Amino acid sequence: MKKILIVEDVEFNLDLLVQLLEENYRLVTARDGASVIELAARECPDLILMDMSLPIMDGWEATRALKAEDRLSHIPVIGLSAHAMSGDHEKALQAGCDDYLTKPVDEDQLYAKLKGFLGE
Repeated sequence: MKKILIVEDVEFNLDLLVQLLEENYRLVTARDGASVIELAARECPDLILMDMSLPIMDGWEATRALKAEDRLSHIPVIGLSAHAMSGDHEKALQAGCDDYLTKPVDEDQLYAKLKGFLGE
């Protein structure tokens, strides 16, 4: 079973993602961007769902730090944001995200992206 690291600080959003994914994936969660590097190195997730608005270290910086680590840079990161501002998708890709979704997350889009990255 593939493992996904969900980085989300809002309890409601985290619970929703867990409910959507827990039957088909092993899940690991984090509440801030600062813990992502250590957690990703320890847990070796197959994919990371990264909220871009996080405390301590935001998702933009956490993704840049993750992608700068040779041993972790191969892990696909899907950025998540409630802000559907023009240019955010491009900004996420420039930060190192492999893809981007706006919240509330569309289940069909999420599953399609996971299937594309995880080959399931």
